[in-house]
Amino acid sequence: MLLTVPLQRCHSQHTIVVQHFHGEFHHQRILLQLLQEFPRIRSLDATKSLHALAITTGWNCPQPIFLNNNIISVYVSFGELFLARKVFDEMPRRNTVSYNTMIGCYSRCGDAEEAWKLFSEMRLCGYEPTQFTFGGLLSCQSLDLYRGFYLQALVLKSGLLYPDAFAGTALLGLFGKHGCLDECLKAFEDMPRKNLVTWNTMISLFGHHGFTEESIVMFRKIMKMEWALTEYSYVGVLSGFLWERDLELGEQVHGLLVKNGLVCNVLVLNALLNMYVKCSGPYIAEKVFGEASIRDVVSWNTIIGALTKSESPGKALELYLKMCLDGVWPNRTTFVSVINSCTRSENLMYGKLIHGMAIKHMLDRDIFVGSALVDLYAKTDWLGDAQRCFDDIDEKNVVSWNALIWGYSQKCCFSPVQLLCEMIQSGCQPNEVSFSTLLKSSDTVELQQLHSLIIKMGYHGNEYVSCSLITSYAKCGLISDALILLPANDTQLHVVPSNVIAGIYNRTGQYHKTQELYSLLEEPDIVSWNILIVACSRNGDYKEAFELLRHMRVAQIHLDKYTYVSLLSVCTNLCNLALGSSLHGLIIKTDPKRCDTFVSNVIIDMYGKCGSLESCLKIFDEMADRNLISWTVVISTLGLHGQSYKALQMFREMEAVGFTPDRVAFLAVLSACRHGGLVTEGKQLFEEMNMTYRIEPDFDHYQLMVDLLTRYGDLKEAERLILGMPFPPNALIWRRFLEACNRQRDAENLEVDNVNLESNGYSSSCSAIFFFQLSMAHFVVVTVVVSTVATATAAAIVVDTGVLEGLVEWTAKMGLRDLGLVERDWEEGRRGWVWDKGLVAGERCCLREPFRVGILERERYLRMWEWRGGT
Repeated sequence: MLLTVPLQRCHSQHTIVVQHFHGEFHHQRILLQLLQEFPRIRSLDATKSLHALAITTGWNCPQPIFLNNNIISVYVSFGELFLARKVFDEMPRRNTVSYNTMIGCYSRCGDAEEAWKLFSEMRLCGYEPTQFTFGGLLSCQSLDLYRGFYLQALVLKSGLLYPDAFAGTALLGLFGKHGCLDECLKAFEDMPRKNLVTWNTMISLFGHHGFTEESIVMFRKIMKMEWALTEYSYVGVLSGFLWERDLELGEQVHGLLVKNGLVCNVLVLNALLNMYVKCSGPYIAEKVFGEASIRDVVSWNTIIGALTKSESPGKALELYLKMCLDGVWPNRTTFVSVINSCTRSENLMYGKLIHGMAIKHMLDRDIFVGSALVDLYAKTDWLGDAQRCFDDIDEKNVVSWNALIWGYSQKCCFSPVQLLCEMIQSGCQPNEVSFSTLLKSSDTVELQQLHSLIIKMGYHGNEYVSCSLITSYAKCGLISDALILLPANDTQLHVVPSNVIAGIYNRTGQYHKTQELYSLLEEPDIVSWNILIVACSRNGDYKEAFELLRHMRVAQIHLDKYTYVSLLSVCTNLCNLALGSSLHGLIIKTDPKRCDTFVSNVIIDMYGKCGSLESCLKIFDEMADRNLISWTVVISTLGLHGQSYKALQMFREMEAVGFTPDRVAFLAVLSACRHGGLVTEGKQLFEEMNMTYRIEPDFDHYQLMVDLLTRYGDLKEAERLILGMPFPPNALIWRRFLEACNRQRDAENLEVDNVNLESNGYSSSCSAIFFFQLSMAHFVVVTVVVSTVATATAAAIVVDTGVLEGLVEWTAKMGLRDLGLVERDWEEGRRGWVWDKGLVAGERCCLREPFRVGILERERYLRMWEWRGGT
C-alpha cells in the first residue's frame, strides 16, 4: 500500500513515497524521515499533511516531544498561533523547548499576558527557564518594566548572564525600549560576556535616543576589537545622526560602508538615505538613491517622504510614477507621502489620480491614507469630497477628525465646534491639535466655550493649547484676557507662551514690556531672540538690536532668516550702508543658504534705500528665484534714484515674464513716473490699473497721480481727476493741489467748487468752501487759498480753539467779515443733503454727502467769513 504526501521545498515540489509496511521498524524509519523534512517545509498545506501523517503513524514514535515541538515551530513560523497552541495543549508530555517555543510565539505577537501565564506554568511544572526562555519573554513589545525587573533578578539568580550574551542582550532591548538608558548601561557593564549583537544593541539604543557621541564611542570600540562588523552595526550608528552637525560623521561611515562592500545592502542603503535626509535634506539623499543598485519599497518611501517635506513637493509625485514604472508595489506609507505632496503643492488633479490608485489598491479606507485624503480635499476647498472620504474611513481616529475640523474651520458655512461635539460623542477624544485648530477660527463666544472645555479636559496646562488661547484672545481684541493667561511671577515661564505674549506687546507698541518679559526667560529660543530684536528696532534701540546679535553669536545660536531680515531693516532705517553691507557679508560667510528670495528682497531694499543702486541691481540679477516683491523693490529703487525710464522698462519686463502687478507694484512705478516727470506714461499706467488688471485705485494711487499732474503743470487734469474720485479726497490730496495753485498763481481762471478738505464734497454758489479739522500746517494752506482765490465770496473753516484767535485776527486784516458760528440745520432734499441756512442770506448750499455733526466735537467750531474783496 502506497501513501503519497506532497511537500513543498524552497524551489521545488517533491513527493515522499512511503511504503507502508506493518512493523515497528518501518514506523520509526518513516518518522525519522519526517523529522528530517520539517526544517525544509515552506508550505502550510505540506505542514498539515506531515502533521496528519505524524498523527496516524506516531503512536510508537521514539521521540514524540521532539516531533511535536517541530510541528509547533513550523506552525508558529506560518503565524498559525491557534494550531500551534492546539498541538501544545494536546501534547501528552512537554519539555522546556515546548514552553520556549510557545512563549516566543506569544511574545512575537505582543501577547505579554499569555506569554507570562505560560512562563509561570512552566516554572510550576518544574522546568527551569533557559536563556531562550528569558530572551523570548524579554523581547515582547508589550512587556511592562515591572516584569522586566523581575525577570532581570531571575536571570541574575540563575546565572544565565555568564554562559552567553543572549539573555543579557534581550534585557538591554527591554530597558532601551522603555527609555531607561541608565539601567541599560548598568546592565551592559555588568554583563561578563558580550557579543557583536550586544554592542550593536547599545549603539542602536544610544542613536535612537539622541546620544550621538556615546553611539560613536561604542562604534569605535568595536572597530578596535577587530570584529567583522555586520550591516546592523552600521545601521545602528547611522540612526544616531539627526542634525546637520552630524553630516561629516555620517559621510565617514558612508566611506567605511563603501570600503567594506556593504553599500549594496538594502538595509544599509535605507539607513544611509534616512541619515542624509535628516542631516542635509533630500538632495544628497536623492543622489545616493539614484546611484543605488538595489532598492526596496522602504527606500522609495524614504526618498518620496523627504521630497514631500522639501521645497519641491512635486518631485515626490514624479518619483512615485517612476516607482510604479519600476514595478515596485506601493504600500500605505507610499500613498500617504504622495497624497501629502499633492496637498503641499496644491495639485488637486494629481491628488484625485492618487486617490483612484489608492482605491485600486484597496487602501482608501485605511485610517492613514483616508486621513491624508481628507486633509488634501479640505485644504483645496473641496469640503464635500473631504466629508465623503472621512465617512469612508473604517476606523476614524483623532488625525482624521482634526483634518476635517481644519477644513471646516477655514469656511464660515459650518461651525467646526459642532464637529467637535460629534467627535466627542463618537468616543474619540480631542487632543491639543484639535483645540488649537478650533481656537484659531472661533469668535468670542465660541472661544469662551472652548476655554471652558479645555479646562474641563485638562488641556489648559498644555503649552501648545495655552499659546493658541492667548493668540485667540488677542485676535478677538481681548488683550487683558490674553495677558491673564500669563503664569504667576513665581512660576517659570515657558518659551512658546512667552513668545506669543511678546508678539502681543510688540503689536500694541509696548516694546519695553517685551524686554521685561524676556529678562525673566531662562532659555529663549530663536523666535524669542527675533521678537526681542524687532522690539528693540521698533523702539529705536538700534544699538541694543546689534548687541543682541553679538550675544546670539557668542551663545552659538543658529540665526535664521527672520533674524537677518530684522537686522537688515534696522540698517535700512539708519540708512547705514556700511553696516548693511557687513551684515550681508556675514550672511554669505556663515550661512549662504539663508539668502533665499525673502532675505534677498530685504537686501535689495536695504541697498536701494542706502544709496547703492549698483549693489541693489547686482543682487537682483543674481537671484535664481524672483517673485513679485523682488521686481517691485527694484522698480521702486530705480524711481528713487531718478532712473524713471529704466524703472518703467523694468515694469514692462516684469509683465513680460508673467508676473501680474498688484497695487504695490503700481505704486512703485507711479512713484517712479512722478520722480521723472513721465506724465503721459503715468496716465497710461493709471488707466491700465482698472482697464487691464481690474485694480481699483485707492487714496495712495490718486495722491501720486495728483502730485504727478500738479507738479508738472497739468492742473485742469488734476482737478478732473480729483472731482472724479469714487471717494471724497482727503486733506493731503487737496494740499498737493492747492500748493500747485499757489505755485502757478493762476487761480483766477480756475473753478474749484465741489471740494472738501476733510471728508465731504460740496457744491455752492460760492466759488470755494474749505472745511478743515485744523492743524497749524493746514492753517497755512488756508491762508494761501483765501488770499489767492479772488473770486470767492465766502469761506467755511473748522478750527481748533487754540488757533481761532489768530485766524480771526488774520481774516480781519484780509478783509473778511466774521459771520460767527453757523447754524447746523439740514434736511434731505432731492439733490441730497441741503443746508437751509445759506452762507449768505438768501443762498442755498447743496451738500453731496451728509455733514457729520460728530466732526464738530472736541471744541472745534465752524466759523464763516464773508469775502469783501481781494487784496
